[in-house]
Amino acid sequence: MEWLRETQWLWWVAGALVLGLVEIASLDLVFFMLAVAAIAAAAAAGLDQSVTVQVLTFVAMAALLLAVLRPVALRKIKPEGAGERTNADALVGRTALVLQEVTDRSGLVKLTGEEWTARTRPGTVLPVDETVHVARIEGATAVVEPLHGAGPHGPDEPNTDNQHPDNQHPDNQHPDNQHPDTR
Repeated sequence: MEWLRETQWLWWVAGALVLGLVEIASLDLVFFMLAVAAIAAAAAAGLDQSVTVQVLTFVAMAALLLAVLRPVALRKIKPEGAGERTNADALVGRTALVLQEVTDRSGLVKLTGEEWTARTRPGTVLPVDETVHVARIEGATAVVEPLHGAGPHGPDEPNTDNQHPDNQHPDNQHPDNQHPDTR
């Protein structure tokens, strides 16, 4: 039984590794906190403390970490709010250049250097070379509106969205797509 007493710290480290692997699958920081508590218990075992002290160390550290550190860490890792928009959601609100007349049934626009099929609300026709506002993305189609009054900048404010790095693509260097100071 002497070998068991000499290897107690290894059992705690093995438990910490298993808890770490479970944390990788869950990503909720509960098992990470338990793994850190197991490392603390392994330290107690390495200092030749009794099994009772090791278990109490594990329980106390787990409770402390779960009650104090985990909520703080979750706030840092998963901040409240909508977060940054990505993929098609990031295109909503951007400006696009009409390449082919846009109607409620068909059309083509250049959006962030790529050609997108487009349509607009019924009764509206958007001519070629007009700068438009992307209202939403439906599948692989950009639903666009005339830029005047529809965009976030209003009708009289200059639109600086064209200063975004994606709009600096060589295919996107149409005069209507450049900032007024760079024309």
